[in-house]
Amino acid sequence: MAVPKKRTSKAKRDARKANWKRKGFFAAQKSLSLAKSMLRGKPTSFIYSIYVDE
Repeated sequence: MAVPKKRTSKAKRDARKANWKRKGFFAAQKSLSLAKSMLRGKPTSFIYSIYVDE
């Protein structure tokens, strides 16, 4: 099993955590924007079918 050789500094740890949270923030922002555009009925980033074939 892999074991770290030395302790990670607080600065590196915090930078990694901030980057991880930032990626999540932008993903959430993008999905919210996409949901809003779908509710308005004006999606521009993708094409989808409104009607479901039965």
